[in-house]
Amino acid sequence: MADTATLRARNADFWARTAPGWVKHADWHDEIGRPLGAVALDWLGPQPGERVLDVGCGCGGTTAEIARAVAPLGSAVGLDLAEAMVATARDRFTAPGGAGPRFVAGDVETLDAVPGAPFDAVFSRMTLMLLADPVAGLTTVRRSMRTGARLAATVFRDGRVNPWLPAAMLGAAAHLGPLPPLPIGDEPGPFAFADATRVTRFLTAAGFTDIDIHPYDVTLDAPDDPEAVTEWLIEIGPAGAAYRDAEPTTQGCARAGAARLLERFRTAGTGYRLPTGLWLITARSDRTSRQ
Repeated sequence: MADTATLRARNADFWARTAPGWVKHADWHDEIGRPLGAVALDWLGPQPGERVLDVGCGCGGTTAEIARAVAPLGSAVGLDLAEAMVATARDRFTAPGGAGPRFVAGDVETLDAVPGAPFDAVFSRMTLMLLADPVAGLTTVRRSMRTGARLAATVFRDGRVNPWLPAAMLGAAAHLGPLPPLPIGDEPGPFAFADATRVTRFLTAAGFTDIDIHPYDVTLDAPDDPEAVTEWLIEIGPAGAAYRDAEPTTQGCARAGAARLLERFRTAGTGYRLPTGLWLITARSDRTSRQ
């Protein structure tokens, strides 16, 4: 496994290259991807007047939803490593006069605390598994929380319960150029948090208590539009940069390759149903540890 500095540099490069796909499909991902974080948001239950942090806010849709829940006196801060996504989030959701959620570009692993701290609650959708140093990132999160504040997050479980995720990448990859290094073992990636015992160890080391990790299954419903669905899934994944650099004919072959592997999740005339296995992670900041 690569050292932490190498993994952080790799993460920064990957998300800089991948961000254009997320920006392009931001509206789609807000709608179709909402089930990925809904169970955590329901558990968290943001209340009017609270200050809430969204770790890995992407293009801002989840942060905006939280901001509506805590309005008018509360506040929501979205944090993301990808500067292009943060800029897009500001364009999409900042109201005249600077009202609405606040968005910050930064690496949660290297910050002392997130601007806007201390927070009453922290939300994260499908991000914690991507950290190069999970204990460092979670420690920053915990330091940014009020004593006894609550955390709710979702991550993927393993590939067996998320079969469409590798299918989209593998179907496209054969037609594209070199891809960025894919995760090996426990390196940051979609299945890095598959082992719940390992996740508990990270949270405990970061100073969290009342830790619970439960399996949760959802289905992502996408329209019956193979061209659009495959492009969305390719562009937000590791093949996205190579896909955007490719000639139109090659892009068409990549979409067709992904569509073939995703066909088993499609019902003609109805659309795609993508089965997704999550962990719902909940915890509270330690009432005594304030390192």
